[in-house]
Amino acid sequence: MKEAIFHGRALTGDELEERPVEIRVEDGIITAIEETRTPGDTWICPAFFNAHTHLGDTIAMDIAATGDLAALVAPPRGLKHRLLAEIPREDLTAAMRASIHEMIASGTAGFADFREGGEDGVRALREAGDGLPCHAVIFGREGGEYCAGGFGVSSCRDIAGLEAHVSAARAAGKRIAFHAGERDPDDVDAALAFNPDLLIHCTHANRRQLRECAERDIPVVVCPRSNWRLNVTRSAGHPPVRAMLDLGIRLLLGTDNVMFVQPDMFREMAFTATVYDASPRELLAGAIGGSALFNRPFFLEVGLPANFIVIDTSRANIRYSRDLCASLVNRASPEKIVKKVFNS
Repeated sequence: MKEAIFHGRALTGDELEERPVEIRVEDGIITAIEETRTPGDTWICPAFFNAHTHLGDTIAMDIAATGDLAALVAPPRGLKHRLLAEIPREDLTAAMRASIHEMIASGTAGFADFREGGEDGVRALREAGDGLPCHAVIFGREGGEYCAGGFGVSSCRDIAGLEAHVSAARAAGKRIAFHAGERDPDDVDAALAFNPDLLIHCTHANRRQLRECAERDIPVVVCPRSNWRLNVTRSAGHPPVRAMLDLGIRLLLGTDNVMFVQPDMFREMAFTATVYDASPRELLAGAIGGSALFNRPFFLEVGLPANFIVIDTSRANIRYSRDLCASLVNRASPEKIVKKVFNS
């Protein structure tokens, strides 16, 4: 039996309660979390789950691009789709693998990706992640949904015969996720009509639509940095993060298009904390909680697989922190991680 023991100030349980603890891990499972008087100079935080990515976009990072949202990313003729159609498969796979390495390095042990390219696109992403300690939940498109974990819909505006596609994916036991409300609220009601498992963005969703998400327990993934980079918001009210939280929506964080935004959850949390009215604990919960949505909770609880990062504060000013959550969100960075325990 392989055993390891970790000491530190830790965020435990799904409430992320800060406690000085000793964590015992046996064969990849947390078997004990016990209070200690000697936590040392380390912090222990559950691993992150990036709840929305487009890793294929890695092939066009920081490309000089102009135009509106549709011109850049909407299928089938948006800029990114044209570039994806031209790239050799081995280059695409290598690029996605490089971004998965970036996520791992910044404390992410799982992600949910909208994958273009049909069945071969899904296979390419699986190959990209082969052997890496980062669990991929793939939402396929263009037929790829049938060999993936779910169906990722760009918007109700973009797909002809959408009802038949959704019905077929449901019959195959797949999850359904929609982009909705990214540039305006006009496609949110249409997405809600399909009873989705997950909504992405809701940047411009109105309060009635948000209330319906809350009442139906439909989680929402917000991607604030991407929204700003893609010019679909210039306001702290869009996405309406505070309203979502106050209504009780399960709010998750994602980084969206690698074309424009590095898939780093530390950066996503720090930006969101700066611009939007959300507490550090709420943002950490959003950066971790996608794992529970996909039945692989990363929270620090006895009996769960061990998925956490260990941060060394001994040579950093954050060791003087009075609030671990606040400092993780606003001040921590990947280079402070000294160990990643990933069993996702």
